[in-house]
Amino acid sequence: MHTTHLLYLHGFRSSPQSAKARRMAALVKQRHPQVMWWCPQLPPSPAAAIDMIMEGIADWPDTLAVIGSSLGGFYATCVAQARGCKAVLLNPAVHPARDLAKYIGEQTTWHNPGERFFFEPGFVAELRALECGALARPENIFAIIAKGDEVLDWREMSARYPGAYTKLLEGGDHALSDFEPHIEDLFAFLELA
Repeated sequence: MHTTHLLYLHGFRSSPQSAKARRMAALVKQRHPQVMWWCPQLPPSPAAAIDMIMEGIADWPDTLAVIGSSLGGFYATCVAQARGCKAVLLNPAVHPARDLAKYIGEQTTWHNPGERFFFEPGFVAELRALECGALARPENIFAIIAKGDEVLDWREMSARYPGAYTKLLEGGDHALSDFEPHIEDLFAFLELA
């Protein structure tokens, strides 16, 4: 089934201005202009982020797909489980409630260091509440995981997605600085209309 609507979810402290989000937006517009593209700025609250995402795609057809990077990969997993759609996960956060607990307090965004937000203690509980268990349809998941990720453990990421199509990179980094060579595989998996 061809993807007609594509959602991109950025990671913690990131934004629609990330290199990967901008590159995907440009390529989708250039090569698949008929595909609906949405890359929202996600609020710091995980509950508010998921509410915004699910409301934003509520009237999207079953031909939607989602791409998520890091924390966005965690959210993308939630979306894929809820909607039964395809998801591409880029170094996805697997235990964000555990991993982000140390970031409680004031944070800055990567792409605008002057922009600040407060990561509240309650957000950790919100992340825990969003954990969605075993994959209902692992064949709908394509995970690109870098063994060289300096933030997340590639073994945990791999173990979280059994049965999914996984591209395990020998090196790389958390940002997937070498994202370009993987775009064609990502497009092929999504079968963009």
